[in-house]
Amino acid sequence: MSKIKIKPLADRVLVKPLEAETKTASGIIIPDTAKEKPQKGIVVATGSGTKENPVTVKVGDSVLYGKYGGTELKFEGVDYLMMRESDILAIV
Repeated sequence: MSKIKIKPLADRVLVKPLEAETKTASGIIIPDTAKEKPQKGIVVATGSGTKENPVTVKVGDSVLYGKYGGTELKFEGVDYLMMRESDILAIV
């Protein structure tokens, strides 16, 4: 994993979403128009947290987050999500 030049502030976390599924378990190919937004990603950068709430996730963690959580951004041609740590539901 390359070093990213974005440093989130406070309790924010930068997540790289995993690719959407292209096939169902039974082998049916899903077209691009019907793919759902992924809800799983890899943490690529974290803020330092706040005095009351230090950040508990770390770079490299695989996380689950809400379907509409975070703000989408594109940096150097790669899609990322910037979200608060409270938007993360679980570490996988």
